[in-house]
Amino acid sequence: FCCSVFFSSRNVQCLCVQQVQVKNPHLDTMEEDILYHFSLGTKTHNLPEMFGDIKFVCVGGSANRMRAFAQFIHQELQLPGNSEEIRDICEGTDRYCMYKVGPVLSISHGMGVPSISIMLHELIKLLHHAHCRDVVLFRIGTSGGVGLAPGTVVISSKAVDHSFHPQFEQVVLGKVITRSTELDEGLANELLQYSTELQDLPTVIGNTMCTHDFYEGQGRLDGALCSFSPEEKLEYLRKAHEAGVRNIEMESTVFAAMCRVCGLKAAVICVTLLNRFEGDQITTPHDVLVEYQQRPQVLVSHFIKKRLGLII
Repeated sequence: FCCSVFFSSRNVQCLCVQQVQVKNPHLDTMEEDILYHFSLGTKTHNLPEMFGDIKFVCVGGSANRMRAFAQFIHQELQLPGNSEEIRDICEGTDRYCMYKVGPVLSISHGMGVPSISIMLHELIKLLHHAHCRDVVLFRIGTSGGVGLAPGTVVISSKAVDHSFHPQFEQVVLGKVITRSTELDEGLANELLQYSTELQDLPTVIGNTMCTHDFYEGQGRLDGALCSFSPEEKLEYLRKAHEAGVRNIEMESTVFAAMCRVCGLKAAVICVTLLNRFEGDQITTPHDVLVEYQQRPQVLVSHFIKKRLGLII
């Protein structure tokens, strides 16, 4: 731990900041740590020099969307240079993309728990090796709404599994390890407050259900397989809504669990593209969808500028 002084246009305050921690004693015995899926390593790259100033990490499924977010935050922070020329740090691999924009890192994670889990292991190690401190992580993305109009932004209070429990189960050496998926309440409330300062950004706090599948796992009737009736689907969604679930996606539980274990402040911010009570397929026009997908980016950008003292 260490103390540092944070200056803004309005105040001066002392913050206790912590270096990003890993929970693996075996890393200390390794001569080199190869972050294979990032095409980075502790011997081949000077990670503290490259990433030591990172304060905010934003992750999302789509490579194109995370490049667009990097360009957007470049403009929002009014950084020098051409935002169109930002380089993919992970260009040596086709697994993920990564862009550094000032103190912000923008990374794609693909779809589903396995894909984001691999990325998070290497991201947390990267932040640790780079001696980063006081880092906030955001997952920004899209989701299916549960009783919400399309375009609503959901800030997750907790990530829940298929049984609506705030937990993530990981099989380790044939045994099931259960980890909590509670997210930082103060961070969620701060984001909700900031959403009221923005126009056309309907935002709520609610539980986010994470599934291992887009079709049957989320109760869709339009997949290649379906083993249930429309009535059973609606009954399940009603139970989810009663349990506080307001949206469904496929990455939040492992994201919340890993960040919590490693002591990282984190938030999940996803926009709804449809109300699952009203259907399973997305019929919103493309241009409207694009605007919806930008809403979590706008909120995170506003948060970052607030934290950096760029706006009051």
